[in-house]
Amino acid sequence: MTPLTTPADIQMVAQQFGIDDAFPCVAEPFIQWVIEDTFCAGRPDWESVGVQMTKDVHPYEMMKIRLLNASHMLIGYLGSLAGYTYVYEVMADPLFQQAVANLMDEVTPTFQPVSGIDLDDYKKTLIERFSNPKIRDQLPRLCLNGSAKIPKFVLGSIRDKLQLEGAIDYLSLTIAAWCQYLNGYDDQNRPIPIDDPLADSLTQQARSGKTDPRPFLSLFEIFGDLVQSPRFVETVADKLSSLHEFGALGTLVRSSQAQ
Repeated sequence: MTPLTTPADIQMVAQQFGIDDAFPCVAEPFIQWVIEDTFCAGRPDWESVGVQMTKDVHPYEMMKIRLLNASHMLIGYLGSLAGYTYVYEVMADPLFQQAVANLMDEVTPTFQPVSGIDLDDYKKTLIERFSNPKIRDQLPRLCLNGSAKIPKFVLGSIRDKLQLEGAIDYLSLTIAAWCQYLNGYDDQNRPIPIDDPLADSLTQQARSGKTDPRPFLSLFEIFGDLVQSPRFVETVADKLSSLHEFGALGTLVRSSQAQ
C-alpha cells in the first residue's frame, strides 16, 4: 500500500535520511506476487526473487478481494461514520479491529483451497498491515466509487454465504454502513464526501428508505436480485436500524455483546 505523498512524508525523509525528495513513497514491508504460469515462450526465474508461480491465479485473486478489499469497504464506511480519517486510526479501536477480523472469518468458508497460503496467517497479516501507523491511508480513498467496488468485493461473498446458509452479519453490516454513509453525514452530523459516478441515484435511494434498506437494495445495477432474499434484506435492515439509533461504535458494541 502506497498512499499519496504528504508534506509530512517529505519532511520525515529529509529529517531522518537527509534526502531532499519531492515525492517520497512511504511503503509497507509486506510484498506478495502471484503469477499464473502460462507462458508460451519461457519466462525469467521469478521464483528466485520470491514470486509464487501457480497454474491458476483465481483462488489467490478471490482471497485478496474478499479479505483485503472487502475489509477496506467495512473500514472505510464504518470508520467514516465514526469520524475517523485514517485506516490505522480505525484499527487502533479494538471494536473495529474485531469487526474486521469477524468479517474475514465470515467470508473464509467461500474460498477454494489456496496452495501455499495459511489463511489464518494471511488474515493476521492483513490486520497488522491495516494497523500500521506509517501507512496513512485515508478513508475517503477507500470509500470512493462504491458502486463499482461493492459488487466486486462484497456481493459475491454474500451470494455464496446465502447459498451455504452461513452467517452474513458483517457482510450485511458493510452494506448497511455504505447505505448510511450515502446520507452524507457522520454520527456527529458532520458532512462526509460522497465520490461516486452513481452518487445521485445512490443517495436518493439510500435516503428515501431511512431505516428501510429495500429502496437502496432495489438498485438492480448494483445488487441484482439480492433484494429477493428475505434473510439478506432483514439482516441489512437490522444493521441499518442499529446504525441510525446507536451510531457506528454503538452498533459494534451491540454486535460484540450478542456474540
